[in-house]
Amino acid sequence: MSIRPVSDWKNSGGFFDVESKRKRLSELEEEMGDPDFWNQRARSAEVISQVKQLRGVAQPFSRLERQVEDLRTLVELAEEEEEENDELLKEAEQTWHSLQKEFDRLEMLSFLGGKLDANNAILSINPGAGGTESCDWAEMLLRMYTHWAEKQGFKLETVDYQPGDEAGLKSVTLIVSGDYAFGYLKHERGVHRLVRISPFDSNKRRHTSFAAVDAVAEVEDDIDVEIEDSDLRVDTYRASGAGGQHVNRTDSAVRITHLPTGLVVACQQERSQHKNRATAMKVLKARLYEQEREKKEQERSAEYGDKGENAWGNQIRSYVLHPYQMIKDLRTGVQTSNVNDVLDGAIDPFIEAMLRQRDK
Repeated sequence: MSIRPVSDWKNSGGFFDVESKRKRLSELEEEMGDPDFWNQRARSAEVISQVKQLRGVAQPFSRLERQVEDLRTLVELAEEEEEENDELLKEAEQTWHSLQKEFDRLEMLSFLGGKLDANNAILSINPGAGGTESCDWAEMLLRMYTHWAEKQGFKLETVDYQPGDEAGLKSVTLIVSGDYAFGYLKHERGVHRLVRISPFDSNKRRHTSFAAVDAVAEVEDDIDVEIEDSDLRVDTYRASGAGGQHVNRTDSAVRITHLPTGLVVACQQERSQHKNRATAMKVLKARLYEQEREKKEQERSAEYGDKGENAWGNQIRSYVLHPYQMIKDLRTGVQTSNVNDVLDGAIDPFIEAMLRQRDK
């Protein structure tokens, strides 16, 4: 059994330049020690965010280094014995496989270096044209992302849920909370296409349905997004759907329209109108920030003649359940026939392939 030292990993192709991350972390921590550091609110917030991201990679990698070196020593001692300790070597091999999985996880973190990648994500799903069929497809996507998030250990909070008239949903907005939630979900943004025999068609015909997924980062209060009160129209109404008797007795739900952009955000999760308004403003702020970021990105791409990646509204993934079973990501080419596993939340291969592709 041969175990490479971690130093080989750090220099194998340059995909995980942990030494530069450690150096940068040391520089930022030194900056935080300056007596005037906390007097510069914007800069201190930016540094703290960077330190959090760098520590999230550097510290687990340091632990992994120690574990691997301990394992190498253990294996060498076992192999030096006159008769190899098979039981000890078997245990070492199992530990090695476990460490490789941890390294794969850290490798994924190395691709999440965007300014907001470490933030929570605000995920929205909306069905396309097609009535009940598309509403049901949107509900299936909600189940898929919910199961994926639960497997990742993320916390889910439903901000707004509008049920479909007959089945499925008309729209849903969730806050996915956890380290790097946005970094993992940001490339899920786009149109998802389903082909299947419709359970709502008495003639059992094949139908094609579309649903749009949107993902933006939840931004902190220290990020400057200017919103004038005069630019907002705030409507209150009685919440609908499950939630207890109070939902139909008080105007606790809030809908905010940002007049200059036409963005509309609703929240009906809480009993308190005040809390619903605060949550809706949080979502609106995140979407306005993302809109401005995209605008600057498009301007930058135009300046350098770069077409850039597919924008919102373009198809990114196809889910075919009939006449054959295949799910394929149209950007990376990754595909699988294990459609039930994917629809039950096993979307990591698609997410990881996209992160690798964007990193290159």
